[in-house]
Amino acid sequence: MKVLSSIAELRQTITSLQQQKKIAFVPTMGNLHQGHIALVDRAHELAEIVVVSIFVNPMQFSAGEDLSNYPRTLEDDISKLEAANVDYLFSPDVSEIYADDLAQSTQVVVPGISSLWCGSSRAGHFEGVTTIVNKLFNLVRPDVAVFGEKDFQQLAIIKKMVSDLNMPVEIIGVPTRREADGLAMSSRNGYLTDVEREIAPKLRQMLLNIQKMLISSENPDFQSIVSQEINKLNQTGFKTDYLAICRQSDLQPAAPDDKDLVILAAAYLGKARLIDNLILD
Repeated sequence: MKVLSSIAELRQTITSLQQQKKIAFVPTMGNLHQGHIALVDRAHELAEIVVVSIFVNPMQFSAGEDLSNYPRTLEDDISKLEAANVDYLFSPDVSEIYADDLAQSTQVVVPGISSLWCGSSRAGHFEGVTTIVNKLFNLVRPDVAVFGEKDFQQLAIIKKMVSDLNMPVEIIGVPTRREADGLAMSSRNGYLTDVEREIAPKLRQMLLNIQKMLISSENPDFQSIVSQEINKLNQTGFKTDYLAICRQSDLQPAAPDDKDLVILAAAYLGKARLIDNLILD
């Protein structure tokens, strides 16, 4: 695996490859786990060349969030990517990506859907995500890009951005990789204490409970179900940020006659903010 740290190096490499082979791209913020490696494995199935980026993007962190404490484990990440047969790693410094003050940098905004759920809780977060993904797509110029379904809203926003801007890249979602007890793999799981780690799988259990209620009821009361499950979750030690039964198409709150649904959840457990979802077709 070759590690590239400058835009000039990356562009030279991509130009030499692009005429010959299909490129799959996996953007990450590092601190890699098996969920990330599952994305790399899917990328290998889709293209001859796999490019991964590691960049902790300051634009997607709001004031008071964990940017300075976000885990950075580059040497370990490189070992994992080499074992996964990644061809190229792009790992730039912040100054390489953002030449000016962040407040003065151009931003890419996907309106509407970006203001919902995590977008409401974390002001400016998705503008930071879509800006950096757009920049990375311009640099890597992949044929296909692979993202995890754990952040369902992020995946939906990126798909809309690519469609709206007529970007020549196919977006592929990969199912969430989970621990043996059902907890979705996440870099932020490292913030959990031993006691909190025992509690954490209850977020997934709540989603499964809602699924059962929706399937078993002919006329489910969405609002009542959500309120009931939030109360139960909070009693276990979580502090719920949001829980919503939504349409997959636009992430608006679902009506009882909608069919393609997704249950979205985010909740704080100690220092960790955990997100998860369950897709219902």
